Amino acid sequence: MTSDKKTRRRYSEAQKAQVLAECDEPGASVAKVAMAYGINANIVHRWRLLSRDEASAGPAKASGFVALSLPAPAVPNAVAADVRVELRRGPVVITVTWPVSAAAELAAWTRELLR
Repeated sequence: MTSDKKTRRRYSEAQKAQVLAECDEPGASVAKVAMAYGINANIVHRWRLLSRDEASAGPAKASGFVALSLPAPAVPNAVAADVRVELRRGPVVITVTWPVSAAAELAAWTRELLR
């Protein structure tokens, strides 16, 4: 008595990697690569999908970027102590100088002026 049941073919990770690498070549056709290996193209498409999912879920691949720690920027000695606002309306120009320590009051004053 013979069994008509087909057994599922198994492919090693190395075989899968080789097929996927060939599919990633420029101008390669997944169907042609699959046919060359005697594999159904749907299986290769599934491998590609799983490979992309694993790549996005796995650790990030090393890129050319290297993070460097830099020293804190030097604070200039001459810090601006005032905010200078220049208002123009036609030929009239008004210049207001306001201390930085009272910036919130400047904002309130400007809101009232522009109403």
